[in-house]
Amino acid sequence: MRATVMYRAGDVRIETVPDARIIESTDAVVAVSHACICGSDLWPYKTMEHSDTGRRMGHEAIGVVDAVGADVRTMKVGDLVIIPFAYSDGTCVFCHEALHTSCVRGGFFGVEGMDGAQAEALRVPQADGTLFVLPVGKDDALMPSLLTLSDVMGTGHHAAVVAKVSPGKTVAVVGDGAVGLCGVIAARRFGAEQIIILGRNADRIALAREFGATNVVSERETRRLSACASLPAAMAFTPCSNASASNSRRSPRSASRVRVARWAALAFRRTRLCPGRSRPSTTTSPWAVGPRRSARTSTSFYPTFSRAASSLARSSTGS
Repeated sequence: MRATVMYRAGDVRIETVPDARIIESTDAVVAVSHACICGSDLWPYKTMEHSDTGRRMGHEAIGVVDAVGADVRTMKVGDLVIIPFAYSDGTCVFCHEALHTSCVRGGFFGVEGMDGAQAEALRVPQADGTLFVLPVGKDDALMPSLLTLSDVMGTGHHAAVVAKVSPGKTVAVVGDGAVGLCGVIAARRFGAEQIIILGRNADRIALAREFGATNVVSERETRRLSACASLPAAMAFTPCSNASASNSRRSPRSASRVRVARWAALAFRRTRLCPGRSRPSTTTSPWAVGPRRSARTSTSFYPTFSRAASSLARSSTGS
């Protein structure tokens, strides 16, 4: 089969590699129908040192189950499934705390020798705890849109959950990339009254407005705070650095409660931590940012990912 392999910064090749196959009884093999490139793939593309063996790329995909191990119970051959960026068994102590990215038997696709999803097929360990079955067929016209559920849509949705977005709230979404745009969609679905997108790319800003953004702030650094404060909602911002929405500081004189939905790295860092204690990672996550530390509160990516996937899949099929 063919797969994407990176050998060093800027050196990406499509090569013939051994076919994906069942190794453990809890594995599944998925024939990848749609995969995409993540912004985090740009990091090794710019900085990766030379590798004689190369690194298999990709961690966002959907596809059709081609084979299942003897102990797989929740899916069958022919099911259309979402392949998230990490695999987990769903049963360990961390999974029970909804911290699936810290699963003791888990890991990430496309790193530390794991095959990547930019390939014709992919072996998925811990299939029951990892794959999410979609209620549509492989020829559904929505397939390219459903691909967003493999990473960015779930992340944007999770950011809105962590930020406690609800009807009538004002929300600022920092960043107009794919996750930021999905954060706009999530904020609108949750009923936010005012959605401010902080970004500078004209095409992305146009999409943000289409998705529900009511205001645009393009200023950089501290100037964006005063720009937000000048909007009709009469908001007051206090800069939050290296913090997610739930622990950002707010001015006590704010006329409205402002929640900042920070994307990707900040959300991922919190999901990889267990409340009140830190745990050394058994894998090197491509999304790791800064030193590990104990989280103040538990945040859960996978349950919100699953709810988002279920809700969006139902709404897209009209069921």
